[in-house]
Amino acid sequence: MDGLFSRRSIQNWLPIPATNPLPIGTVVPLIDPLNFELHHVATRQRIRLTDYLGQSDWLLLAFTRIFSAKQYCPLCYPHILELNATYEQLQDRGIEVLMITSTELPQSEIVLQDLGLKMPLLSDPSRASFRDYQVGQALGAPLPAQFLLDATGRLIFKHLFSFIEPNASLDRVLAAIDRVRLEMPHH
Repeated sequence: MDGLFSRRSIQNWLPIPATNPLPIGTVVPLIDPLNFELHHVATRQRIRLTDYLGQSDWLLLAFTRIFSAKQYCPLCYPHILELNATYEQLQDRGIEVLMITSTELPQSEIVLQDLGLKMPLLSDPSRASFRDYQVGQALGAPLPAQFLLDATGRLIFKHLFSFIEPNASLDRVLAAIDRVRLEMPHH
């Protein structure tokens, strides 16, 4: 079975609400289950979250809903395109974006090519990282969520799915960074 009625989709059919309890300010790598290891779709290498910590000032984990190759969640598709279109500007501001999908590696490779993704796309068909971050699931796929970490792995901002705002706008993510910068002691 492919598409919306694949085995993976059926396993994700039962709704589970987004309940991530991590408070802002938590240092994520100290919480063992959150140091997940996933396939980097472009390189086919397994990577860990800690591989990216400290490489940039900020790390945006963008959990997204992709049902299967070329079947995108209508609520996530515009967000994926916005992150991709602004990826270089985000990097210029010290932000690395890791997009995480629950599609299998071959489907994820098609997504990477279909959308011309510049940002790293990480494949997690087991959905372990989605469960670890407690983002919830409904209608065949995990729900979208965004988590912004500083270079030390401290949680600066999180957004869990809601029908009012399925994905956090880039303006909200950038405002969270600006807030943290204002709170930093000046040397």
